[in-house]
This record gives sequence, C-alpha cells and structure tokens, in this order.
Amino acid sequence: MTTYDDRASHGGAPAQAFARVGEDLTATAERVRRSVESVIEGKPEVVRLSLTVLLAEGHLLIEDVPGVGKTMLAKALAKSIDCSVRRIQFTPDLLPSDITGVSIYDQQRRDFEFKPGAIFAQIVIGDEINRASPKTQSALLESMEERQVTIDGQTYELPSPFMVVATQNPVEMEGTYPLPEAQRDRFMARVSMGYPTPEAELQMLDVHGAISPLDDLQPVAHAHDMVKLIDAVRGVHVAEAVRRYAVQLVGATRNHPDLRLGASPRATLHLLRAAKASAALSGREYALPDDVQALAVAVLAHRLLPTAQAQLNRRTAEQVVLEILQHTPVPQAGNPLYGQQPPGARRL
Repeated sequence: MTTYDDRASHGGAPAQAFARVGEDLTATAERVRRSVESVIEGKPEVVRLSLTVLLAEGHLLIEDVPGVGKTMLAKALAKSIDCSVRRIQFTPDLLPSDITGVSIYDQQRRDFEFKPGAIFAQIVIGDEINRASPKTQSALLESMEERQVTIDGQTYELPSPFMVVATQNPVEMEGTYPLPEAQRDRFMARVSMGYPTPEAELQMLDVHGAISPLDDLQPVAHAHDMVKLIDAVRGVHVAEAVRRYAVQLVGATRNHPDLRLGASPRATLHLLRAAKASAALSGREYALPDDVQALAVAVLAHRLLPTAQAQLNRRTAEQVVLEILQHTPVPQAGNPLYGQQPPGARRL
C-alpha cells in the first residue's frame, strides 16, 4: 500500500524544493490572475481554470456563442505573460502548412529552407478553430501532444512553455465543423464563458466603452518564471486514494449507458495534472479529492459522446459527469491514503 511516508518515491520534487518556489508560484499566479481579470470582468472561475491549464501543461478550449469574450480571454492571458504569441484565424481555406510551416526551395543556396508556421510560439491563439476543415485541424495534433512538428521527415521542437488556447462557436452555428474526437481529446479542459451578469456588463461598458483594456495590458510574468512554476507543479503530491478516485471517475464514463464514447486514459492523466495545478494555486503541495471534483466537468465533458437516445432525452455530457460524481464514492478523511497533508508538508 502507498502511504505518505513514500513521498520520496512518487516521482515528484522533494517538499523542500516545492516550498522554496511555493511563495513565488502563488504570487506570480496572483499577478497573472489580476491582470486577466482587469480585462475579463465577472468571470473569476474561468480565469482560474485558464491558469490551472497553463500550469498543468495543457491546452484550453473556450466554447461559446460569438461576442462573449472568448478571444479577449485568450489575448489577455497571452499578454499577461512575457512570451512569444501567435494568433491563427481559422477559416475554411486555411491550409495545414499555414499552421506548421513549409519548406521552400532557396535558389541561391540550392537547398530547401524551412519557414516556420504560426504554431512556433509559446502561446498560440486559435480563433474559431472549428471554422477550418478537419484536415487543417489535424495539423495541431502532433504539436499539442508531443510539442513538436514534423515536416518532410525533419522534427522541430516547440518552445517551452507551450499552450494552445482555442476558441470555437457552438456546432449549431453556421459555417462550423465539429472537432474530431482526437482533436478534442488533446485539449485538457473546455470552458464556456457564458453571458455576464448585469453588473459585470455595466462595468464592461465603463471599461471597454472608450478604449480596449488590452491596449494598456503589460506582462506581469516572464516565460522562464512560468517554466519554473510548471516544474513546481509537477512536484505536487497525489496520494494513492486520490489517484484511484480519478481512475474510478474516468472508468465510470466508459460504462455509462448514456455514453457511446467514454474518456480516454489521456483524460485521466489530464485530470490528475489539472488537480495538481489547482492544489498549487490553492497554496498546497498535495492534491485533494476536492481538486479532482472541481475539475471533472471541465476536463471530461468535452471528450464524451452521448448516445442517440441520450440526445433525444436532452441529456448532456456535463449532466452525465455530474451524475458520476454523485455516485462515485469519495475517499474519506479517515482513510490513511486520503489526500490529507502528508508528514513534513507545509501550506504555502
């Protein structure tokens, strides 16, 4: 059995190493959060999820109707970090080579020269990703999973940190293509912006009425700082009971009668990484079942395919995940494998 005494063998950084950067992590994350929230009013949970995905080395899919601030959120997150940023406007005539790059013959050198595409950046904003054809969307598969691009047999590494923040309109909107299952599975989490509250919309009119707040937004963190924070998140401890809980949640989606496609093992890994990042943002070097529960819908729902009967009954993937959360036993605090504070751990 795994207990907290085996912390040194679970593959993460020692508690002392994590504690040294813990204060910097929370302070840097707080600066980035405040910076993004100065542009996106009334959506603190959306901003926190964006930071969680960034620190968990994942990719974020923002889905909602036009005009609710999807691209604004992606741009605000990118401008808050001093790193390379590229924006791709997905259109039906966009080609895969426009994303990954192309080899062009140089007559002077009498050789082919590689011209990098828009994917060669630390934060890539894919605007309205589902307006491009599935062939073009598939150009992102290798880069999002392996953080590299292969062109003409040559492999090119992508910079670190690397994050794709993609926006999409609902499939019911005109001129959209459904994202393939393999593409959706690459995204760690999906978030919906939703309409703002009347108070937030009034504040938006005051702030955005004259000029765009993005014009005055300045970086509050550097790329190398984010790399250090990502390394620290990798060292967050996850007890065996919490890991088993995540596996049970994902496994339940594969046997649910309302789903014809459950979550993949990649989903389990993404759920665990996101829980570790959430714990770090909360000032802990150990994950709790609460971290897994809070992220289950965002991490799992967009990967699931309801059956035809479930769709007729207006059952959504989000409702199925919430039902699974209600019926899956949660590790109790009295369990020695529960995600409590391990010996020697300190709250950040």
